[in-house]
Amino acid sequence: MKNTPAFESVVETHGITVLRVCRAVLGPGPDADDAWSETFLAALQAWPGLDPDTNLQAWLVKVAHRKAIDITRARARQPVPAGHAGDPGWPPGTTAEHLREGTSPRGNPAEGDPELWAAVAQLPERQRLAIAYHYLGGLAHTETAQLIGGTPDAVRRAAADGMKTLRLAYGPDAPWEGPTP
Repeated sequence: MKNTPAFESVVETHGITVLRVCRAVLGPGPDADDAWSETFLAALQAWPGLDPDTNLQAWLVKVAHRKAIDITRARARQPVPAGHAGDPGWPPGTTAEHLREGTSPRGNPAEGDPELWAAVAQLPERQRLAIAYHYLGGLAHTETAQLIGGTPDAVRRAAADGMKTLRLAYGPDAPWEGPTP
């Protein structure tokens, strides 16, 4: 491939974004880690034939989306243990920057904050996916709509509704930019 970076540098540059998307879609844990690994294995196989003008981040997020769907389908065929602990809540003091970084004020940036990912996981599926692909994956609403179905306006609305739900968890003292709708 001409004029394309070495695959290792692509993993280094975009690996954390792909992991954040996988965690937002699948929740923290081994499923997200597996989706991350599967994404880069598939990317490595496709790498020699990739068009040099490809938007690598968007392409990797789309591959991660497909791998997450595969894992979600495999999960659906597995028995679900009873007694789920429920929503631990959104940690106080979390900002939009924490969401993008996958941490909370108490979280370790390298590992993320399980409470943060649990809060995102509690969102309805379309809202969670819209937030994952747009805010964490950096895709435009039009690209996100292609991945999850629907129109760009519907995806924009789902992302806004998801962010509103997360903001409402803070109450009137939310440390967000601008007024809460």
